[in-house]
Amino acid sequence: MSRIGRMPIDIPAGVKVTLDGQFIAVKGPKGELTRTLHQDMKVNIQDNVITVERPSEEKQHRALHGLTRALIHNMVVGVTDGFKKELEIQGVGYRAQMKGQKLALTLGFSHPLELDAPEGISVECPSATLIVVSGANKEHVGEFAAKIRGYRLPEPYKGKGIRYVGEHVRRKAGKAGLKK
Repeated sequence: MSRIGRMPIDIPAGVKVTLDGQFIAVKGPKGELTRTLHQDMKVNIQDNVITVERPSEEKQHRALHGLTRALIHNMVVGVTDGFKKELEIQGVGYRAQMKGQKLALTLGFSHPLELDAPEGISVECPSATLIVVSGANKEHVGEFAAKIRGYRLPEPYKGKGIRYVGEHVRRKAGKAGLKK
């Protein structure tokens, strides 16, 4: 059995889960998330507990068992607590600020970048070098944070760029040069 797949998911108070065939909808205080699950996986909801079962021991079914459980668990956690990613900017002259609903990034290009947050995602800039991306959908939060990071990846020589808070960037020694 899959260690992840066999674990039950508790439904907290204030969260409503509806299952219609392979279509699952989770509604809570932070929003509503929907997803279509694989047709082979069997999902049961009883007494505020969700369980996922697989039909056989085939390799694909074993893989889908844990995946399906993790996707449903992320939906439940997302509508109750939400997810957030924090990015920090390092480098002289690099900064971020909010211009209305747009995120304006100054990253050494000839012009500032202005990004609109996708539906269901909120972006905040508590300081000029910190960006907080939050929302109910874990995939969308991670994707948008990765998009922001992709504009100026942290480089290994000086460490300049955008990185996740707590991310370790391996540093390299530069040219040694001639020593006489």
